[in-house]
Parts: sequence; structure tokens; C-alpha cells
Amino acid sequence: MHMFTLFHGSEQIVEKPDLSFGNDHNDYGRGFYCTKMEEMAKEWACKNGMDGFVNRYTMDEEGLKTLHLSDGTHTVLNWIAILLKHRTFSLSSPIAVDAREYLISHYAIDTSGYDLITGYRANDSYFRYAESFVENTLPLRSLNKVLQLGKLGLQTVLISPKAFDRITFLDAAPVEKEIYYPKFVARDNQARQTYRDEIAKSRSYRDDIFVLDILREEMKNDDPRIQRILLE
Repeated sequence: MHMFTLFHGSEQIVEKPDLSFGNDHNDYGRGFYCTKMEEMAKEWACKNGMDGFVNRYTMDEEGLKTLHLSDGTHTVLNWIAILLKHRTFSLSSPIAVDAREYLISHYAIDTSGYDLITGYRANDSYFRYAESFVENTLPLRSLNKVLQLGKLGLQTVLISPKAFDRITFLDAAPVEKEIYYPKFVARDNQARQTYRDEIAKSRSYRDDIFVLDILREEMKNDDPRIQRILLE
């Protein structure tokens, strides 16, 4: 039996998580979004500037299948492709429209056979990174760096009925907005500054890859040119 603790930051107490209440347009689709980091959950509980609660659970992972998007097996392009399937992107150019179709077709992972997903949380800052890459204005090297440096945290998402049967509510504690909303804002601002800094210093693109290069060259997930940049 593999047990671990999960936290869910919310404006309300959630004693019985329910898959049917999930939103299909969240990062990884319908599910219950948690984190293993209590402090992070407290920040998320106050993200709207309101007092909230940090809900604590135990999770029995025995027999569950988990997709680990940040374990080194998958790339940031796999993460973006999953976002493109679920989140609503503002695609303002033909390149972006073609990129969305290509990335989903060649980089998206079929999550239907999984019970849990762990990966980056795409709040406004991370979502902006993804949009910039798809719009052909942010190169792959910069995208990879800002995601690693942004420190917005990893999330664990329950996406199957089997996973919901394995989570047990323990308790909930109040979270004060006066303490944790400023922390939430500071973390987000840091991520945005990291993005601006990376854009400012990325002056030479001759040895980098843009999404248009991926389209033109029909690069696949195992293309050595992509792997070289991502493993730097």
C-alpha cells in the first residue's frame, strides 16, 4: 500500500471530492486538482483575495496508474499538447491554429487509461508561456527554462472514478487571505518576471527551435534536435 498526503486549496471545505463537479476545460480536463505541498495549497485557497480552507486528504495509490509529466520521461511539449486539448487558447494567427492541431496530433498523451496525473499547474503565467510558444514568439529553450524557474508548483489530479474511491478526507483548516493572498501574488509576479527576463536575454535564435520549425520540419517527440535543447 502506497499512501501519501494531498492538499486542496479552496474557498470551501470539500469533504467528498466528486468527479462530476470537475471542469472539462481545466489543465488536464475534468478532475480534482490537488498538491502535495501544503503551503502551495494555502496560496491557491486565497487566489481570489478571499479567505479559504486547506483540505487535507490521504491517498492510496496502490494499483493506480499515474502519468508523471515532470519525471523526465515526457517533455514540455507533451504538457502543452495536453493543455491545448483542454484549455481555451486565443489563437490569433494561422501558425498558431496549425501548431495547435500538430502538437495535439503528435505530442498529446492519451490520458484515458490513467487514474492520476502529476504535472505543472498552468495558472495565468504558465498559460501565457504556452500561448507565446504556440504563437511562435517564444522559442523552445526559453519555454523550457521559464517553466523550470517559475516555481508555480506541481499539481496532482484525480481523473478516474477509481482514484476518487482511494482518497479520504482528513480535515480542513482555515486560511487567512491577509497572509496567503500576498504570497500567491508574489509567486505569480516572480514567474512573470522570469518570463520577461528570459525574453529579454534570448537575443540569438539561430540555435533554438520555434513552433514554426517544428511544423516545417515535422518534428516528432523523439527528434534529437528537440531532445538536445530540452536536456541542456
